Amino acid sequence: MWAQRFAGSLLRSRIAASGVALFGRMPSSGILPTAKHTSAFLKSGSQPTLRQIQIRGLHNLQPRRRKYKKAQKGRVPVRTGGSTKGNYMAFGDYGLRVKLGLRLSAKTITAIHASLKRKLKAIKDLKVWLRVFPDIPVTTKGTEVRMGKGKGAFDYWACRVPKDKIVFEIKGPGLNTELAKDAIRQAGFKLGVPTEFVIRNEATKQPKKDAMPPTTIPFQHAK
Repeated sequence: MWAQRFAGSLLRSRIAASGVALFGRMPSSGILPTAKHTSAFLKSGSQPTLRQIQIRGLHNLQPRRRKYKKAQKGRVPVRTGGSTKGNYMAFGDYGLRVKLGLRLSAKTITAIHASLKRKLKAIKDLKVWLRVFPDIPVTTKGTEVRMGKGKGAFDYWACRVPKDKIVFEIKGPGLNTELAKDAIRQAGFKLGVPTEFVIRNEATKQPKKDAMPPTTIPFQHAK
């Protein structure tokens, strides 16, 4: 308890030194604002909120809090009811779609993002959207350990990705189809499952709510 209080007071002192006022307690997972965001708040004359101060990136892919420390393993969902959630392009012009269900770790997601940024570093103002988030704690036990003695220790964060779901979307000025396809192809090698390169068009873009296909087959009475 004393360590958490000390960390909270240290965060408050650093934020106060940067010229940003903070009201309320700072969560233990809070990230200090950068000089860019601090100067923007000072120029606007408004007080930042906790949500605005907690700036997160792809290097910190973990939930801020969970009700339980550990979770059951579970299985990758198989959509038997016709659900198409996450199968359409919603933000970018090009996307990476998985053709088989898998459990994706936070380390793999970070590696894919680094591969895309490295391949497309010549594209200015490139935007990358992550359509999944690792929020499931995965535990492991060491080799040659006897059965029992409770659940293993926490190892990494992961997420269950169903079949045909789009994982990444990219968009940028001057980004052509050939360069995007090559970057998506190299990023797909890190997944370990068959992937597909998706281009945003009338068939793949996110339809409106009224035009969404039914998630379940309508029931038909027997004649």
